[in-house]
Amino acid sequence: MPVLNKKCVEAGVLTALALSCKMNDVSMFERKHYFYCDLPAGFQITQHKKPLAMDGKIKFMVFNPSIHKKAYLKSSTIKQIQLEQDSGRTFHNELLGKNLIDLNRAGLPLMELVFEPDLTDGEEAAALVKELVLILKLLDTCSCKMEEGALRVDANVSVSKDNTLLGTRTEIKNIGSTRAVCNAIQYEIERQISVLESGGRIVTETRAWDPIMKKTLAMREKEDNHDYRFMPEPNLLPLRLHVDGAKENKYNLIDVSSIEKQLPELPEKIRQILMEDFAITPNMTVAIMNDLEILQLFRDLVSKNKNRDPQLVARVFVTILFGFLKNNNLDFTFLVNNRNYIGQLIDLLQDKVINYNIAGKILNVRLEQPKKEPKQIVEENNWFMITDEKELEKLCLDILNKNPKLVAKYKRGKTKVFNQFMRAAVVATNECADMVQLTQIFTKLLN
Repeated sequence: MPVLNKKCVEAGVLTALALSCKMNDVSMFERKHYFYCDLPAGFQITQHKKPLAMDGKIKFMVFNPSIHKKAYLKSSTIKQIQLEQDSGRTFHNELLGKNLIDLNRAGLPLMELVFEPDLTDGEEAAALVKELVLILKLLDTCSCKMEEGALRVDANVSVSKDNTLLGTRTEIKNIGSTRAVCNAIQYEIERQISVLESGGRIVTETRAWDPIMKKTLAMREKEDNHDYRFMPEPNLLPLRLHVDGAKENKYNLIDVSSIEKQLPELPEKIRQILMEDFAITPNMTVAIMNDLEILQLFRDLVSKNKNRDPQLVARVFVTILFGFLKNNNLDFTFLVNNRNYIGQLIDLLQDKVINYNIAGKILNVRLEQPKKEPKQIVEENNWFMITDEKELEKLCLDILNKNPKLVAKYKRGKTKVFNQFMRAAVVATNECADMVQLTQIFTKLLN
């Protein structure tokens, strides 16, 4: 017999409150009937007509540097949050050439968030999922490990010439990562447009995303609501919550107002602090809030030293640290484990002891000589930033005098050659020059 898990209800309530949902004081459980190999009972216990919560809202930033020039704010409406019973897991074994069923999670509690169709492309959907992951991790209501199935995404996709009308939709099941969310939706949009433009019609169906082939594949026909034959769940009583905090909770129900007090500072508020109080650009804000670990490390580095410039710390993350991790195939735990070292590096940058190029070099030395501190590495290699204006001006004049043809090109309006002057100065100073000063001096001399 099914038994309702109190902790799961509390997690659902906390999540609903974080997403500004309207809580239902009474919610009902129903049976949703369908026959599929991962559902041995032939029905799923869920909430349909009267779910746990309704009418929520989530705001998030959308930014992909390869597509967008600037991050933009988007919001999506949450139709409802419902508690339900999980099904099994189906996966294909290439070696055996068979579909296998894992029923270990069948019957476990699940929280499902249903969104209204108000997103326009895969990038927005991926950004929404990232924001949701951040919220759920802050609430500690989900680990969000998509590779373990802790968080799963189903995407309903339809295309239409008229923005007021929705086309025939297909559902893409169990997408396994935020990048896959974007890719699967973009592929399905293009597939549907191609079908319609060639005179075909879209079939209402469930499809799967194949991350290797980078395409969606048909799984089965999609049932309509009447096909599910919803009926009340006879073995579970209605779920009652104490919603009105002003009234006495005489039946000892789960108290919504006391759970609301557990809400942490949420991403929307954190984003406001970064952009308004710290004056960090929207693009950098998106990068910093891309992952909870990144955000926590950023805030820790800023709070540990009140003199640290939050804008500079953000710039270090975006221009140095992310690239360093990617180039050395490291995950973010490297930075977390070396937070004091990163802090020292930031202080050297802020005090104009070193420049950004040298900061990157120091990180590479860290991999080979982990016991050495940043300042020691700077002293041993004489990597101090050159800021003497007379020395830099002499260097810049020498470079211009040696390259009269490039100077003539610049004078004719081909300003891209400016980068060649800068590169020559960087090489001549072993990457130690103050780049801002170099830019100013070259500009002054050329003009």
